[in-house]
Amino acid sequence: MTTRAKVAVLRTRPETVLEDYGRLIRLAEIARHLPKDRRTCLKINVSWQLWYPGCSTTPWQLDGVLKAMLEEGYRKDLLYGCHNRTVVVDGEVGEVLNKQRAVVVDKYGLENVHVQPKKLRDFRRAIERGEWVRHESKANLAVLRKTFPQGQFIPKRFYGENILHFPTLKTHVHTTMTGAMKNAFGALLHHERHWAHGCIHETLVDLLAEQKEIFSGIFAVMDGTLAGSGAGPRTMVPHECDVILASGDQVAIDAIASRLMGFDPMSIRFIRLAHERGLGVGDPREIEVVGDDVSKVNFGFTDGDNFASRGQKAIYGGFLKPVENLLMKTWLVPWSYLASRAYHDWFWYNVHGRKWVKWGLQTKWGRLFQSYPYRGAPSTPMPRLPSGAEVSPRR
Repeated sequence: MTTRAKVAVLRTRPETVLEDYGRLIRLAEIARHLPKDRRTCLKINVSWQLWYPGCSTTPWQLDGVLKAMLEEGYRKDLLYGCHNRTVVVDGEVGEVLNKQRAVVVDKYGLENVHVQPKKLRDFRRAIERGEWVRHESKANLAVLRKTFPQGQFIPKRFYGENILHFPTLKTHVHTTMTGAMKNAFGALLHHERHWAHGCIHETLVDLLAEQKEIFSGIFAVMDGTLAGSGAGPRTMVPHECDVILASGDQVAIDAIASRLMGFDPMSIRFIRLAHERGLGVGDPREIEVVGDDVSKVNFGFTDGDNFASRGQKAIYGGFLKPVENLLMKTWLVPWSYLASRAYHDWFWYNVHGRKWVKWGLQTKWGRLFQSYPYRGAPSTPMPRLPSGAEVSPRR
């Protein structure tokens, strides 16, 4: 079968990872996908403000890609780090604790933008000032117009820019895996993005169609040095997988990533739907994989649920569906934010997560993580390193 997309995949190690990222993006032909004369949004992923192995964009992922892009002639003044706000994750704390700020701001001196104000009234003022605008899509959207009947607002600055996504290799409780396509969820949806969880697969496909309207170029670089299996994107079992991926086809990179995890890409709804709509290539038989031979790799990952996700699924498609609007679209909605923070940050991290953080810091990638400095405001809380018995990785 004729290949219609290209994904670069390399095995890597800490001693060579920065150079490997340079080789990776050249193999994936970044210059063909991201015009050098356009501003490029570096869409950084913070799935948890706490550092947890495999959860968020790694500092070496940013470091290696930025180093190579500058070598390739991309202008520093046209690159900027971009963070979205979520109601359950603090991006300003997360960029410090995950050491992303140390690379983007301090090492390379780039502009660093948090595109959504923390307070809803400030978001409304941003709309009044024209910083956020209603996007009138020409695409054949499946669900977004119904999900957001008041209109979908996006940052005005995105029009005509490139976007470069920085996902990590991990599973997700709602979408089986989360990668390049899911990384746009935060960038293009505002504070009420939780409304889309009930139709998350169709939403990701609609967002990819909109990205093709909004951005001048789209590219993704995925880090799988430390990766996560199970009830992601936070309550995962981490693994050392030592792979990195890149592609200009957002569907194809997610398809190859899901295959490496051990899933059938075309059985994952958002990949199959995007493939059927012609927004990218989801069938691995039609994707050219360049770099290292990973055709026999199967990490044997599984997806799953946790206490919080079971509650969410009961609201979005289970026995609580009749009261979804009451719980998620009225003054009652803050209860869900507090419940999520309490479960993930206070209970799960301290009862289960700290042992995996300890394990992660003892791996070769954990030692590389510790070699990067913390950079942030003095008031930014630093993480307490976990204590307890030695933990061995579960493979």
